[in-house]
Amino acid sequence: MSVNGEAARVRTEADQTDEPGWEVDPDDDWALAVVATVGRQLRLRREAAGMRVGEFAVAVGYGEDLVYKIESGKRIPRPEFLDRADEVLGAGGLLSAMKGDVEKVRYPRKVRDLADLEAKAVELLSYGSHALHGLLQTEDFARALLLTRRPTPPENQLEQAVAARMARKAIYERSPAPELSFVLEETTLRRPIGGRMVHRKQLEHLLEVAQLRNVDIQVMPLDRWDHPGTGGRIQVLKFGDGTAVGRMDDEFNGRPVHDPRQLRILELRYGTIRAEALTARESQAFVERLLGET
Repeated sequence: MSVNGEAARVRTEADQTDEPGWEVDPDDDWALAVVATVGRQLRLRREAAGMRVGEFAVAVGYGEDLVYKIESGKRIPRPEFLDRADEVLGAGGLLSAMKGDVEKVRYPRKVRDLADLEAKAVELLSYGSHALHGLLQTEDFARALLLTRRPTPPENQLEQAVAARMARKAIYERSPAPELSFVLEETTLRRPIGGRMVHRKQLEHLLEVAQLRNVDIQVMPLDRWDHPGTGGRIQVLKFGDGTAVGRMDDEFNGRPVHDPRQLRILELRYGTIRAEALTARESQAFVERLLGET
């Protein structure tokens, strides 16, 4: 490769890595500690290899400025950066091994906590009264939905939130697969978030997810009102050891609960809601009709 070609490659890859969504949240102590540790290890190994920052930047194919930011704990490194650095510095997989924690750093603390709970759950029950559950959203739909917030989130926060929501979908790849039950209000399916094409893609995605044997998606028609879902969202996560956690918007001050007596109330309400909704097969036919109208 020519010198000009090498420089162009470095600039291009640097630009890609320096995009919004890779900054460290200054209020997230755990994230700051992880990124600082990664940066320190990277600098120590680079210096031990006798490489200057400029030489290392060319070798890994990223810009000098980006390397400085990562080593000083001001920027979250991409997984492919750590793999390349590991290879160049002969770290024997030690830098690549940090990818798991680094990936979590990108996501807000609240999302990390939720993702950890979902990763442990053997069963999920979810009723949504205003928006589709994050595990059911396409990337474009999630981005459009987040953009409806006011004040509008900065681009870096928006991309972090979208990436975090998409990362939670790893739950579909687990083995054994958890049982997932969703009840969706009809209005959440009719609202054209993001415009016609984004809306259509979202409906198509719902039909695809509904084909999974461990997933039940039910629709609550607008004309069915005599159920406890009028109190807002309900979510219950059950774990393999028999414990569970749940929450409902208008119950227990909207806070997560673990007490079996409180969880029984949430499960009773969810069971009533589920019984009032269309069956999974009827719901699939409903979404297909709606897609045809969109």
